Amino acid sequence: MTIEIKSPTFPESVADGTVANWLKKEGDPVSQDEIIAEIETDKVVLEVVAPSNGVITKIIKVEGDVVNSAEIIGEFNEINDIQSQDKTIEEQKEDAPQPDKDKQSISKTTKSKSGPAAKKIIAENNLDASLIKASGKDQRITKADVINHLETSSSEDKLQINISSSSSSRPEKRVPMTRLRSTIAKRLVTVQQETAMLTTFNEVDMLPIKELRAKYGQEFEKQHNIKLGFMGFFVIAAVQALKKFPIVNASIDGDDVVYHGYQDIGVAVSTDRGLVVPIIKDADTKSLPELEKSILNYSEKARDSKLTIEEMQGGTFTISNGGVFGSLLSTPILNAPQTAILGMHAIQERPVAINGEIVIRPMMYLAMSYDHRLLDGKEAVRFLVSIKEQLESPERLLLNL
Repeated sequence: MTIEIKSPTFPESVADGTVANWLKKEGDPVSQDEIIAEIETDKVVLEVVAPSNGVITKIIKVEGDVVNSAEIIGEFNEINDIQSQDKTIEEQKEDAPQPDKDKQSISKTTKSKSGPAAKKIIAENNLDASLIKASGKDQRITKADVINHLETSSSEDKLQINISSSSSSRPEKRVPMTRLRSTIAKRLVTVQQETAMLTTFNEVDMLPIKELRAKYGQEFEKQHNIKLGFMGFFVIAAVQALKKFPIVNASIDGDDVVYHGYQDIGVAVSTDRGLVVPIIKDADTKSLPELEKSILNYSEKARDSKLTIEEMQGGTFTISNGGVFGSLLSTPILNAPQTAILGMHAIQERPVAINGEIVIRPMMYLAMSYDHRLLDGKEAVRFLVSIKEQLESPERLLLNL
């Protein structure tokens, strides 16, 4: 029984998607609920699963093709039991065309008629010499023939491989930008062009937080089954500061300022496909253990491309941690339409003056980028100082000071 393979049903906010890759190819067996393809949208990667056991018979939409919601992208034959599935696979193998022995012998003969330079390029690029059109004497493949073959293949496969005039090759690969990367690029350029973005900096002494983690970290993990990290403290500090300065939690909508009566905190996560920002909804109602669990859960789902559209929509304020990659200082870019974003950085021991004495402390630079159309420097600086004060005196987090 032939069954259609369809793309997932997209949410209303997603117009279409692109076939990112096929995990199975034509003739491959599939099991029920097995992932067979991935559809990349502007926000997330959606999985296509097999509705039942069967064998892929036809791929209609190849990698890179644009697909709409619930569009047919392939077909497969349903098989009710494993024995029937194995039998079908064996029949397909028997029906598959066998390689022509004469062509193999021709290929070997052709390779022997290649010059040294041509042989080197053929070996480096793993080419089939029988497919290269020879122009030399006695059907000998010249270096120019190999180069012409590479240039022709590159236009068909959307790959550009440039071979230098010397005996060495310098390959290049050109691939289309993913939808997610393209969307990120467009949004960043739009933010730069349409907002009056400015950044203010400060630094925070992380010793109190580190001492708190050292003292209660094991007990916290034993009690809540999760490690006590840094991000949870920053989320709580941001929530408290947003309550004091509601303008930072607002956004611009045309000629209006929209004040949000809730704190939805976005936590930027870097993945192989690009930067994504899952949202911790109603962060002001969550305890520190709940925040840590949410952060860990979203981080794992982001790296496994399991985030849903709903988990990435909204957000009134964003925190980005470049410190995990070793960044000492950077300027975060706004996550529109939000008004501000907080950038965390690496903790580094530095000499600082405290009470007239020079001591070594674990210091972190903080950077807050904000939209100057809505925030003046006074509010932005005071907001960042509020976060600094709470982190340097963790008891303020508990007393809501």
